[in-house]
Parts: sequence; C-alpha cells; structure tokens
Amino acid sequence: MTAVLLDGKQLAQTMQAEIAAETTELLRTYNIRPGLAAVLVGDNPASQLYVRNKRRACEKAGLTSWLHELPANTSQADLLALLARLNADPVVHGILVQLPLPAHINESVIVDAVSPLKDVDGFGPHSLGLLAAGRPHFLACTPHGVLQLLVRNNIPVAGAHIVILGRSNIVGKPLALILMQKGIDATVTVCHSRSKNISALTRSADIVVVAIGQLRYLRADMIRPGAVVIDVGMHRLPDGGWAGDVDFAAVREVASAITPVPGGVGPMTITMLLYNTLRAARSLQRDK
Repeated sequence: MTAVLLDGKQLAQTMQAEIAAETTELLRTYNIRPGLAAVLVGDNPASQLYVRNKRRACEKAGLTSWLHELPANTSQADLLALLARLNADPVVHGILVQLPLPAHINESVIVDAVSPLKDVDGFGPHSLGLLAAGRPHFLACTPHGVLQLLVRNNIPVAGAHIVILGRSNIVGKPLALILMQKGIDATVTVCHSRSKNISALTRSADIVVVAIGQLRYLRADMIRPGAVVIDVGMHRLPDGGWAGDVDFAAVREVASAITPVPGGVGPMTITMLLYNTLRAARSLQRDK
C-alpha cells in the first residue's frame, strides 16, 4: 500500500479562489474590502518568510494587507500601543501578531491585547473559550486547516478515533476542541510528553495528527495499516530541504493517506487566516 497524498497546496488554491470570489462580492455589495494587519517584531527569517507568504496570499485573494515591522528591541508598551491603534482602526478587520516574539515581551499579554473581533489567528482566550463552550467564532488557523484537509478529501471524521500528538495552544488543544464539536463528532485522544505507551494509542487510531515538534517522530510501526496521517511539523534539514514530524517515506507505505511536508498543512494555515479575515469583515457589515 502506498498512501494517497493529501495535497494542501492544491486545496489551498481552490479555497483561496472561493475566498477571492466572496471578497469581490463583499466589495461590490457593501464596499467593504477585508483588511489584515500583520505585526512582525524582530528579524526571525522563518517569521519573515511566513509573513511574506501571508501577504502574497492576501493580495492574490483581493484582501488588503499591511505589514508593521518593528525592531527586536521594541518595548512591550510600544507593541501594545500599536495593537490599540489597530484595534480601533475600522479598515483593519484582522490582526496577526507573528510568533514567537522576543524574549522580553510577554506573549500572553500581547495575544490577550488583540480585540476578540479581530483575533483572526484564533489564539485569544475569547476565541478559545467560545470554542470550548461549543459556540466557536474564529477557529485557530492550523487546526481548521487540518479539518478542511480531512473533510474536503472525504475522510470520515464523525465517530473516528483521532489521536493528536502535542497539546500546544496553537495546534493540539484547539484541534481537539474542534474535532469534538457537535456535527464533527470525532473521538479524540491527546498525547503529550507525559503520556504512557504512545505507540499503543497511535496504533488504535483511524487518524493520527502529529504536532509534537520532533523530526520524524512518528514511525511506520506506530500506526495501523490504512490509517490517515496528518503531519503538522516542519523542520529545516542540513541540506536545505524540509521534513516533518513523520517519517514520511516509511509511514507512506502503511498509511492510506498522508500529508507531505512541505505542501500539506502549511498552505492551509494561510488559507484559513484569509477565511477568518473575510469572516471578520462580514461580521462588520452585519453589525451595521
């Protein structure tokens, strides 16, 4: 068996075309163009590349985008002042603060400072709290992208046992909450560094999502034949290539479907950011 590739790049192109069409209609009908403000503190090369890709996707889909680049020694007070201005700006519908931030800035304080109405990353306590209460508003982008990869590739989720490796606030926790929502109805197990006998848990899963931050952690003997594997990890290799949290070559011979790295979950994360920004702009129109 050789697994089918779940092509996130192709699906992202399809969904971004849908978003572009809806953006055009919103502009034509209500004269509202969705706008996303990105804030980048410091000169982290990976963050710079990610923000550039997000801005490029915005422009292609017809969204307005702004980039606020701040030096690494920017004070927390100055960053909070910028966020206050963006929160108050009516043409800014979504705010993205690129993480990680420099060590002298408290990330939790900054995440909490973004208006819940503009939290298009879905990281804020308001967004996560609504999700936990079963009343989701903005879904965190990477977990939502994982869900879209499954649903749009006709992979059954309702009733499926899904094992998530990793419990971060960015992927593991919100993904578990999303998959447990009524109407999605998965049975979810979340594994972490203190979990015992992880291999037994992953071998019991219909779907395994790996977001553990360890290069090629998931081996072929850790899944049952025919399982679906979603790889959220991304690691730069010494030769300049990329690999994920899954031993792709070996696992592909056991799984029924698998995401590549790159070209799997990554493009979907950016797509769901655009989706949330469009949704925020629509909410503004409804509130008028």
